[in-house]
Amino acid sequence: MSNITEIAELFFDACETGKGWLACKEYCHPNATFSAQATALADVNNIEGYTEWMKGLLTPIPDGHYELKSFSTDEKRSCVTAFAVFHGTQTGAGGPCEPTGKVIKADYVYAMEFDGELITHMTKIWNDSISLQQLGWV
Repeated sequence: MSNITEIAELFFDACETGKGWLACKEYCHPNATFSAQATALADVNNIEGYTEWMKGLLTPIPDGHYELKSFSTDEKRSCVTAFAVFHGTQTGAGGPCEPTGKVIKADYVYAMEFDGELITHMTKIWNDSISLQQLGWV
């Protein structure tokens, strides 16, 4: 297994389990950038901000967890992709409304670009509109 694959797996798990930037920063360049074509993430432009956003998401959705479907590495382009489904129920406070008790099941992809052995950019592909509707947040 490639070293960037191992690094990407460690980063992915730390991020998706809400460990935040303190646990994720060792896998990333200090100024690693982030992008997503999702309104919920419109103000997030670096990986530090995204990892903290994910950490915060697990407050209203305390049982939030991922189901990993695929993990692949493109060595030639120094890019690792992860396809997963996020599952959870909004039972905690902290969302845009009182707990709805509604369930989310959201497909998403991370594309993690590497410079050497550190992530320099990550793109998240996710339909936030469907996710927010599932939770009753719109």
